[in-house]
Amino acid sequence: MRFNEAGKLPIDVKKAIDKRVSTRSYEGKSLSEADRKKLMDFNDSLKNPFGVNVKVQYISKDAGAKDVKLGTYGTVKGAKDYLAITVKDEPFAMEAVGYQFENLILYATNMGLGTVWLAATFSRKDFENVMDISEDDLFPCICPVGYPAEKRSLIEKITRAGLGSKKRNAWEQMFTLNDFNTPLSKEEAGEYQAALEMLRLAPSATNAQPWAVVKEGNHFHFFCNYKNSISEDMKKIKHLDLGIALAHFHQTAMGEGLSGELGVKEINFDVPENMHYVLTYTSK
Repeated sequence: MRFNEAGKLPIDVKKAIDKRVSTRSYEGKSLSEADRKKLMDFNDSLKNPFGVNVKVQYISKDAGAKDVKLGTYGTVKGAKDYLAITVKDEPFAMEAVGYQFENLILYATNMGLGTVWLAATFSRKDFENVMDISEDDLFPCICPVGYPAEKRSLIEKITRAGLGSKKRNAWEQMFTLNDFNTPLSKEEAGEYQAALEMLRLAPSATNAQPWAVVKEGNHFHFFCNYKNSISEDMKKIKHLDLGIALAHFHQTAMGEGLSGELGVKEINFDVPENMHYVLTYTSK
């Protein structure tokens, strides 16, 4: 099985990844019309490798959504505008959401805007009256978007400290060679070292970093790491997170002038019970 081609972002992806932080404190004003149009026009141009229709809707408290409340326990301050993401429940839907929307977030970061992924911390009912959503739509996440406040609120500082927002697992914990037993060295990663490093820096729900990559020849096999006992909703969030990581890897590779294709391959090595194979990137 092969997936579709995905367009290369028209920005310096590594700089955007390095600059991006989860912003929870905003200036308290909506985007300018020019910024809103630039962001949403770019959103309309985005696609994902899976051919899944990911719908992003712009919601503003200054334009008819004053009663929208976020169940985020007060961790988001001053946000006026939100991006709401919906998708039908189909194969690779969550990976598509993660991949496509992270590309939009990186573009927003390049514009100087602040964002933060919010999953499972809001009430669907609060948004149903201000957006186009069907009963069979999945509504996995929303994202405040706006101008970052000059100073982080105390709550944001506490939240970031509690989540360990900047902490990432070590390279050798994420990347292995030929199977899950042999750590992949940066030298063995070769020209894909930068792409893997940008993947390592990807954000994830509760900073869980639920991904692993096994390099086998010119194949990079992507796995999602979670216990089978977690809820179906949480499994979806894990696969969304993997889509975010894939966007970092794939877009960085394209930015480095590397080419490859995404597909599903047969895995011929032993896979731990908590590792769930998703797809493979094959370099050309």
